[in-house]
Amino acid sequence: MGRGRAKAKQTKVARQLKYTSHTIDYDRLREELGADSRRDDMHPATSSEQESEPAR
Repeated sequence: MGRGRAKAKQTKVARQLKYTSHTIDYDRLREELGADSRRDDMHPATSSEQESEPAR
């Protein structure tokens, strides 16, 4: 008993996740994760990374 309510709640949550628009503040996310914007300067691209980039 009670499986119906649990399934209904899971369905409700799944619908909310699927149909609501999610706006992401990428700057705040970087701050929370501790990402460093100078990472590219500190770690230059390796030869394999340079090969994978298209020629300009």
